[in-house]
Amino acid sequence: MRYLPNILSGLRILLVPVFLLVFFCGGEQAMIWAALVFLLAAITDFLDGHIARKYNYITNLGKILDPVGDKLLTLAMVACLAIRRVIPVWIPWFYLIKEVLMAFGGLLLQSKISREMPASNLIGKTATFVLFCVGVSLMLFDIPPAAAEAMIIITVLLSLAALISYVAMFTGMVKSHKTKG
Repeated sequence: MRYLPNILSGLRILLVPVFLLVFFCGGEQAMIWAALVFLLAAITDFLDGHIARKYNYITNLGKILDPVGDKLLTLAMVACLAIRRVIPVWIPWFYLIKEVLMAFGGLLLQSKISREMPASNLIGKTATFVLFCVGVSLMLFDIPPAAAEAMIIITVLLSLAALISYVAMFTGMVKSHKTKG
């Protein structure tokens, strides 16, 4: 039971190529099946975090697997929707750049103050939840292009807010470390 969160994170990573395969090779019902695979992967995201926190099953491996699974799933979904022209093509680039900045910031934080990475915050969790809901909605429903673009712009704004909150948190941690050291 102790490794269940890591198993769920690993399953989420394994579901990314399944999602891609179903999305592009699933025939007439491709978007429906892809949305179901995506939902299953998103459920593993919720479950692994819940179980790890509730039972204190947090491991170093889990601290790597969980965010990697989230990033891969997010990038796969927005890339697929952009390729199908459901959302603008710049959206996957935005998320890729954001994730690279977050990873770079986390590594920089660890190298500067040798602390564990802080947990995701409410803004980040909300941004991910909304993005997942919007992605599934765009896969399942025939949403007019203007509405689809508005929905995805909301996810971008939430993700920017999350990025800004993490930058502020990281900056505060570095400043706090400098005053103590």
